[in-house]
Amino acid sequence: MSRATVAPRILHRRRVRYLKLIAVFKILKGVLLLSLGFSLLFLNTRTRWLDAISDWAADEILLEHSRAIVYLLNKLQDALAAGHLRATGLLALFYSGVLFTEGIGVYLQKRWAEMLMVFATAALIPIEVRHIWHRPTLGAFLIFLVNCFIVWFLYRVLRRDRHPEAERVEPEPVEMN
Repeated sequence: MSRATVAPRILHRRRVRYLKLIAVFKILKGVLLLSLGFSLLFLNTRTRWLDAISDWAADEILLEHSRAIVYLLNKLQDALAAGHLRATGLLALFYSGVLFTEGIGVYLQKRWAEMLMVFATAALIPIEVRHIWHRPTLGAFLIFLVNCFIVWFLYRVLRRDRHPEAERVEPEPVEMN
């Protein structure tokens, strides 16, 4: 007697639609990180941007002699000089490559990409929990929920696809003589 596994309805008919939606979500996150990475790398070489921020603070906010604005601009200049933004930009470019790989692979319905997405997304959940614990915001909580759903959904899809014959096996009727 074989026992058929019961899978949620979400895994049956709409599986491909949800996978493509998750893939597009990951690709969009990759685009955002790619633009962030490039802006951080090239912001480091453009001193005129810092001058433009200083001029804007003086003209628009009318806080030219504010200690807080001078302090923040000095901190921004120190961060630019120290190279912290360069390392962050390179990390953002690397992770955008991972997101593009996951998104395109899942969109093409590759099993290795689904596994990569499960592990990469699950690895970030503890960091998201820590972020929500220290700075709870609605956006951070929504991203946390979306990533938990992605991990759960892809885990169920991978588990279901691992044994596709288990769902097709139907118990044979027993004939009594």
